[in-house]
Amino acid sequence: MTPRLRVLRVMLVLLTMVGGMGAARAYAQPSGPLMVPPPGKAAAERIPLLKDVDIVQKLGDTIPLGLPFVDENGKDVTLAKYFGERPVVLALVYYECPMLCTQVLNGVYSSMEALPFTTGKEFDLLVISFDPGDTPELAAKKKAAYFERYRRPGSDAGMHYLTGRQESITALTNAVGFKYVYDPAIQQFAHPAAVTILSKSGQISRYIYGIEFAPRDLRLALVEAGDGHVGTAVDQALLYCYHYDPTTGKYGLMIMTVVRAAGILTVAILGFTVYRNTRGRRPEGRAGE
Repeated sequence: MTPRLRVLRVMLVLLTMVGGMGAARAYAQPSGPLMVPPPGKAAAERIPLLKDVDIVQKLGDTIPLGLPFVDENGKDVTLAKYFGERPVVLALVYYECPMLCTQVLNGVYSSMEALPFTTGKEFDLLVISFDPGDTPELAAKKKAAYFERYRRPGSDAGMHYLTGRQESITALTNAVGFKYVYDPAIQQFAHPAAVTILSKSGQISRYIYGIEFAPRDLRLALVEAGDGHVGTAVDQALLYCYHYDPTTGKYGLMIMTVVRAAGILTVAILGFTVYRNTRGRRPEGRAGE
């Protein structure tokens, strides 16, 4: 295949993918971090708790990688262990959460299952409990349950479930802008539902809100955070057609960019056709020759 044909092929694939993604069904993501009060008979009275529950975006900031935690095997680690090679999807949950955290993790794994990327290869999944009462045993149990669901070869090396002391938890949640509150009346947390995408250096790249995460959004967020090292040439090109909206935590199609791309493709096809026809003509011999 000639270089010109390769370029045309990439552009055709790009426009096809853009069209397909635009036509895909919308995922049920809110236009901000989903927040619910803890359940109970007096739930309505606990609504004021939500004023202290939020995601304060800190795009471009770097989290403190020296913070100490404990992994699912009971070993002392720092966050630096999980950075330096691949972008990271960070999910802040607590392991005995009765509802929302399980929905968040279910949403993360559903999206991961739809991606061509695999944990331990293109990215890592870092799940950290913000409940200082959670134990490594709980973390190991949670990891085992989700690994049984995902089970891609080599994926275990990229799935990490941590617990920690309050000091480390507070420093991390403050660094990513994750605001939650504890309700002592029912001994549960009110917290937002979102994941944070970080670069391999620990820089906050993107937030994705909700309990269902569109594979397109997670894929593009990882491609961006990967800084050219994750995804294909088509993935990189798609970033010119989709724009991240920090208010919704989603990627939206930029219509004018697609129109321009279609125009460029049309001109390229016409130019290639003219070039091929010109090259294919043979000069007519002159009389007497």
